[in-house]
Amino acid sequence: MGLIVLEGLIITVLVLTGFRTAVFKAVPGQLKIAISVGIGLFIALIGLVDSGFVRRTGAGPVPVTLGADGTLVGWPIIIFAIGLFLMIALMVKKTKGALLIGISVATVLAVIAEKAFKIHAGFIAKGGVDLMTNGTGKLPPEYKGFVIPSGDYVNPKGWSLNVPAVPSKWIQSPDFSLLGHFSLFGGFKEISLVAAVLLVFTLLLSDFFDTVGTVTAIGHEGGLIDKDGNIPYNEQILLVDSLAAIAGGAASISSNTSYIESASGVGEGARTGLASVVTGVCFLLTTLFAPAVAMIPYEAATPALIIVGFLMMTQISGIDWADYGIAIPAFLTIILMPFTYNISVGIGAGFITHVVIRTIQGRRKEVHPLLLLVAALFVVFFLQSPIDGWIG
Repeated sequence: MGLIVLEGLIITVLVLTGFRTAVFKAVPGQLKIAISVGIGLFIALIGLVDSGFVRRTGAGPVPVTLGADGTLVGWPIIIFAIGLFLMIALMVKKTKGALLIGISVATVLAVIAEKAFKIHAGFIAKGGVDLMTNGTGKLPPEYKGFVIPSGDYVNPKGWSLNVPAVPSKWIQSPDFSLLGHFSLFGGFKEISLVAAVLLVFTLLLSDFFDTVGTVTAIGHEGGLIDKDGNIPYNEQILLVDSLAAIAGGAASISSNTSYIESASGVGEGARTGLASVVTGVCFLLTTLFAPAVAMIPYEAATPALIIVGFLMMTQISGIDWADYGIAIPAFLTIILMPFTYNISVGIGAGFITHVVIRTIQGRRKEVHPLLLLVAALFVVFFLQSPIDGWIG
């Protein structure tokens, strides 16, 4: 946690000195569009995987497949499909609140389906079953038929995460015992100096460019960018994001950062930032009303990610596919974000490829010096494991 706080402090300094903003402006406008499109494809994939429509195979040459073993089964998938098509219908009709209405209706249907058919969870770790059965390790009769790979219990017809059911109590007391439990330099005592520095560097680069990607995508989706692809008040946005990273480590959680799901609010018409403030207040309330929030299954919420992914993909027409110096880096940026499940990997591959191609074309002077520096840092990022092994 101390290393996360340290990373947040460093990135805050980079914002206050203007470096982070300068890097943001050094990225070509069309690569910024590619980042936005790639994130759209990424969150659509997240929606499909979290809903169970697409599942990890865990073996074989193909990493994902349709549903469970190539088939769609179970009520959760039906709820997902109903929610998705309801949102599409409401969007086509230009109904305000289409996503929220879709999530609400799908949640109600999910609760009814669970009550009527006792669908239960789709995945339960063995430890969870032990707790549920008072340490006997035996599943209750209603879980008969679960398959058991590697000690975990998997129900291919079950809910992906939350089991939608009316809670026995609506309010619970939050536990803030981990707040402030961090040691700023404690990590350097637990692992080697080189390992700690590389870890901070990885956190820094990921946080830095995940935010660049998110801000770019949200700005494009909201029509808030200028002709160069830059966003007004960019410095304030990046400063808040950097301070949030510090707060995250200090609260003993991951590095807080701007969240790409903001695009769902922008898709509904949000532009001024008030929607984000309301969202933050709602998140604070969930510390008390967590049981109520747990009613909403992935299958009810994920259709919104797919809709937003579509909206962000529409920006792809702004890329000049005839210019290989932009087109190939844009292509790699777009496909590697979902394929690696990592925004920074896509951005890094795009930056490095752009610099290499422009150099081959004899047009390296068109590349901003800061972009050259960032591309070099991404080379270190990709080679981190062999560098760590070489240094020992």
